Amino acid sequence: MTTTAAHVPDAATLDAIYGRSLLVTEDWSVPELEVLLAVARRFEQLDRAGRPLTLLPDQLAYALFFDNSTRTKSAWAGAAARLGMRPVIVDGTSTQVEHGETAAETGAMLGMNSHALGVRHDLILGEGQRFMREVLRGITDYLAATGVPRKVPVVNLQCDVDHPTQTLADLMWLRERFPGGLRGRKIAVTWAYSPSYAKPLSVPQGLITLLTRFGAEVRLAHPEGYPLLDECVASARRSAAATDGSFRVVDSMDEAFADADAVYPKSWGPRELMLERVEANRARDAARMREIERKALERNASHRDWICDERRMGLTAGGRALYLHCLPADIGAEVSPGVMKRAALDVARQANHKLYVIMALLAVAKVEGLARRLEGAAS
Repeated sequence: MTTTAAHVPDAATLDAIYGRSLLVTEDWSVPELEVLLAVARRFEQLDRAGRPLTLLPDQLAYALFFDNSTRTKSAWAGAAARLGMRPVIVDGTSTQVEHGETAAETGAMLGMNSHALGVRHDLILGEGQRFMREVLRGITDYLAATGVPRKVPVVNLQCDVDHPTQTLADLMWLRERFPGGLRGRKIAVTWAYSPSYAKPLSVPQGLITLLTRFGAEVRLAHPEGYPLLDECVASARRSAAATDGSFRVVDSMDEAFADADAVYPKSWGPRELMLERVEANRARDAARMREIERKALERNASHRDWICDERRMGLTAGGRALYLHCLPADIGAEVSPGVMKRAALDVARQANHKLYVIMALLAVAKVEGLARRLEGAAS
């Protein structure tokens, strides 16, 4: 890949987004997202060329995880370390949140120690995004009250509404595979069967709200009882209308796959039961939580035929659609072994882009004069 200065992102836009947090992709305009992705591409080029990128030496990059993670946790740690930061991973279940500490108090405590904060809080509808915004408020209030000029951006590492680092990595990968852009490209975002657990709604919601902003023709498919949040569907419709793209909700996986250029089949929990989980969680009713999970998996099992297999891939454009998944995929349930075997390199490369997206989010928020620094890195 080239590493010439012509690829340095626009300095004025970089200055405008300095210090910004990212809690949902809709908080940022399309031009701002374009600049963020340009920085991510630049970091990828420089990294692969072996150029030093220690722009934030010895700063602390905290990450608070209330759910398990492999790719996002390692991408956060790797991105921070690549910039010279020191990643600090905090297990959310070990905090005082369970004992009544508020999100704002947690934010103030972590904000006084850290230089950036990532948060994953994705399992309970209505909780994760609210928690992150309160954490950001706690950090902001603490820094203002103490007069500390430090910027402590908060990055959503997956909540109940959106998974920005994942979907931006997906967008980056799609653009690499479709260098002419997403306008006119048919992308299927579909539910798929999983026997493992009732997964969050945030990835499909993040996809439909982001990809429609870039002109894609998005088709969403799910069985009855698995709708996404109404506000996310409404946002996708508005974005599609504004970009001359399209957004349709269809009844079958086959219809979504027909002539698709890319497919993204993954499981998520039935919304009715995900909402029931809200009250059970607030009551700290572990038995009720287990019962809801059992019912969710039982309902999933009635849709075992929702699998991305060779027959369905044959329905796509030329039978060669790009297969995407945020991983880990339930092989034999969400996707057949044969399809996953053929897509193994693609999904690994898809996942790799998250490292550069997180590097970009940290750098645009933390590095003053980033355009100049990136230009210097090319020499």
